Amino acid sequence: MANIVLAHGAWSAAWAWKKMRPLLQEAGHQFYAPTYTGLGARAHLATPDVDLSTHIQDIVSEIEFEDLNDVVLLGHSYGGMVATGVADKIPHRLARIVYVDAFAPKDGQSLFDLVGPKAEGNMRKGAERDGDGWKMPVNPMPPDTAPEDVAWASPRRRPQPIKTFEQKIKLDSKKPLPPRDYIYATRNGPGDPFRQFADRARSEAGWTCHELDTSHNPHITCPNEFMALLTKIMVGGK
Repeated sequence: MANIVLAHGAWSAAWAWKKMRPLLQEAGHQFYAPTYTGLGARAHLATPDVDLSTHIQDIVSEIEFEDLNDVVLLGHSYGGMVATGVADKIPHRLARIVYVDAFAPKDGQSLFDLVGPKAEGNMRKGAERDGDGWKMPVNPMPPDTAPEDVAWASPRRRPQPIKTFEQKIKLDSKKPLPPRDYIYATRNGPGDPFRQFADRARSEAGWTCHELDTSHNPHITCPNEFMALLTKIMVGGK
């Protein structure tokens, strides 16, 4: 049984993991899914100053105030940026980091650095056009998302503060990181920004790479298959 803490994706929040909660509970895990400042149920706290450090601190504070140890930290999509920062600050509280089709930055990299200039330019234009220069409009969900899931999720997704993508991560810790797993969603479309991290996980010490036949949001599109892979990872399977 594990203490599982979520670092969720951009435009999203804890609500998006509602299909996973009963599966994790049935398996006996404690699941903590804090929502970042400025998103989801905390969207009223959004300001132009919310950045990557804000969201890293959101998760660090959850772990520290709940006094959690031996944490399995899940970082989904943008949440990989957050999880990487959390691991730098409190590595002693983590047992494992699982990147779920996520960004895995190195020191000095921002999310904009990792998606490339074309995607960055499109998101900046969207923020200028529709978000007062600092709110990035919601990205579309993967095309294979069931219509009922799109209808449920779309009204709950909120603009992402642009500083969360602009800020370069600063990694200071010299302590060894816990084991890291990368779950690569094989149905990613053109311009897939996540293959680079799957390739890194296949070649770099300290990582194990896994593949899942799904698009970018397995917690929504295939929760049972995703849960089976998480279980395998947490018991040390490859």
